[in-house]
Amino acid sequence: MSVYATIFFITALTGAGGLALGGALAAAVHSPSDRAVSLLLRFTAGVMLSVVCFDLVADAAEDTSTLPVLCWIIIGFLCTYLLNCWIDKQAHHSHSHGHEGHSHGHDHHAHQHGGEDNGEMCACGHHTLRTAGLVLAAAVALHNMPVGMAIGATFAGAAQAAGHGGILAALIIGLHNIPEGMSIAAPLLTGGSRPGGAIGIAALSGVPTILGALLGYSMGTMNPLLLGVSLSFAAGAMLYVIFGELLPESEHLWQNRLSGLATMLGMLLGMALIFGHMH
Repeated sequence: MSVYATIFFITALTGAGGLALGGALAAAVHSPSDRAVSLLLRFTAGVMLSVVCFDLVADAAEDTSTLPVLCWIIIGFLCTYLLNCWIDKQAHHSHSHGHEGHSHGHDHHAHQHGGEDNGEMCACGHHTLRTAGLVLAAAVALHNMPVGMAIGATFAGAAQAAGHGGILAALIIGLHNIPEGMSIAAPLLTGGSRPGGAIGIAALSGVPTILGALLGYSMGTMNPLLLGVSLSFAAGAMLYVIFGELLPESEHLWQNRLSGLATMLGMLLGMALIFGHMH
């Protein structure tokens, strides 16, 4: 199997598949606990942080000097931040369903609060819950393009080092996509969509992950300098996902001092997987 076919298969499984799994969970489990989702987000953040520190940045530093690596990490962080600000502005109606203040609408309780207006209108009184779900799906799809590029760049770095970092990064994004899929499917289901349709829409929002991964791999394999830039940019994008999305949302869902243990366990697992492939 060619590298491009491998990337296509893995990102389809973890990108679209992770979102579909989240949609299926939203259909099957009508009220997943805040604590369970919070711990999942924290654990995912921990594994992702290990990938950034011990895989992406480490590989980027081998091909590029320190200052450009730091600059491209900042650029990747800022670009992802600005993209998400624009997404939030376009998809702001989804914030009225369930917990407020979240940057990306990982709101698995949207259907509960939507019931207050009989599942028809969102708080602004202009859009149906189904429309809110579709808008959120489009926003997630747009967000998944740079995420896919980060996976592709990781595959390129792993190819140079004969490692498996790309597969690990894709699996982590798959975990990250589960609450995303739940947040998309919940308002669709409450708005009257059939479970199959809601799950399908959630899965379709993961298609840009595949395209981004193929593009990121192509860019990363052109030359060592461009690979270092791609890895650094991907590291910055992932750092925003960790500190701008996953950890704030997990803190909002459930506040407990022991919840940090999930992040530490995630980091340890990530380190074990990364360093395990090196020996």
